[in-house]
Amino acid sequence: MNREERNEELFSRTNGAPRQVKPLRKLKRVDDHRPTEPVYHGLHEAPSIDIRIEGEEPPRPQIREQQYHGLHEKGRERYVESADYDDDLDDFDDEPKKKKSKKDALIKLTSILLSIAAIIALFLNMPILWYKKSGQPDERVSIMTYFKRWQPTVDIEGELEKPQMDLNVDTDIVKEDFTDGLDLPQLVEGQYTVLFLGFDEDVENTDVIWICQFDIGGGKLNILQVPRDCAVPNYTSNETTKINSVYSCGDPQISKIQRVVNCVQENFGIPIDAYITTACFDIVDIVDLIGGIPIHLDNEIIYEADKRIPAGDVVLDGNQAEWFVRFRHEWLQGDIGRVQNQRRFMRAAMKKLLDIVKNEGKMKLYSYLNTIYKNKWIATNMSVEDLSKLADFGSTLQMENVKVDMVPGEDAEYIAYNGQVYSIYSIHKRATIDKLNENFRPYQRPMLLSDSNIVEYVSEYEYEYELYDDTGMTFEELETATEPMRNPEMRPAWKEYEE
Repeated sequence: MNREERNEELFSRTNGAPRQVKPLRKLKRVDDHRPTEPVYHGLHEAPSIDIRIEGEEPPRPQIREQQYHGLHEKGRERYVESADYDDDLDDFDDEPKKKKSKKDALIKLTSILLSIAAIIALFLNMPILWYKKSGQPDERVSIMTYFKRWQPTVDIEGELEKPQMDLNVDTDIVKEDFTDGLDLPQLVEGQYTVLFLGFDEDVENTDVIWICQFDIGGGKLNILQVPRDCAVPNYTSNETTKINSVYSCGDPQISKIQRVVNCVQENFGIPIDAYITTACFDIVDIVDLIGGIPIHLDNEIIYEADKRIPAGDVVLDGNQAEWFVRFRHEWLQGDIGRVQNQRRFMRAAMKKLLDIVKNEGKMKLYSYLNTIYKNKWIATNMSVEDLSKLADFGSTLQMENVKVDMVPGEDAEYIAYNGQVYSIYSIHKRATIDKLNENFRPYQRPMLLSDSNIVEYVSEYEYEYELYDDTGMTFEELETATEPMRNPEMRPAWKEYEE
């Protein structure tokens, strides 16, 4: 349509009346600084210019879909996508933002906890405490090292002195590079020996004496029972000469525990690394703590009229355990019968500890040890770490590798200087030395008769019997062992009326 035709059309729309034309307002060019893609206007078209009327508010920019312009279709798609994203921003991105927020919080919390743990570990391993031990120079150690070396009950009995005896280490076995793999403060590499003492009610006499030697290199445990009536006249001032009196009546120049340790080392040639002592009434608490000791009894045990343990399969509680290990009245062999019966208790107790490790884990066993330490139901010079290592080793032992034996000897009578006659246990020296060399000196050279301070009250040529010279049994064999022989004449008379 040309200009003339357009004017005629406009004239016809106004019915011939002249068209009112309003004066044009002054227009102002507006430069929009938004970066936009150029729009194609054809070959002869000028680019459009955004304009607004002066005095009016500029229009609010709106995102809108561009028209298709050929080559710019791809750009249009990107523009439309961004518009959709802005319109639906809350609905589209709300859940990812929440997930991201939780993840970030978890990462921050983990980082904080790791940092705190690192700071605590650094603090615990800083050498800030003084560690003092008798016979050793003071040194600065960390809190962790101090705890590992902690000896919570050593103040009860004290530390042990280094033995004056010649250890006679077998250098053909214990060479410079020899190690048993267990880092313990040992006198002889390869073995670790603990002296266990059980007191009577007055905590004066050691009625239970066990030498427990852990053969770490060989994966074994050998226990030597020392009868309480063993005569050791050179180590006690008590007129009975019995070894159970050494603790209270020994050399006054040294500690009580050292008296017993010296006596054992110098008579039996076994270097003692550590000790454990406990009283009969502490056994009650320890056994109750671990839930009792399962055991089979061939016959009823009557400790006193109102203190009985029924026959059959029973679980000894603390009180019953004390009655069991102290019972001796009816045994035909008296105290030797009690010693032999205590083996059955040892075997049952070790089986119980192995079951704890198997069913409840080592941490449960450690918690029991901690409770025993805290309540001071035992006294020992072993540190927390040493006792834990030894418990770990013990938990790996097989019953056939645990053997218990007794010092060879026989019953005898001893007439004191005041004319009083005492029943004692006279040690058979040669048989004892042979047994020690066979089972208790795996990393030492053989012991000679002259190396021992054993005193015999019955000479080798006057032995009445050798019944007790070979009493060794493994814990595996003890599983089917019966009780010692009973003396019918020692049966309580009132028992007849009950039946």
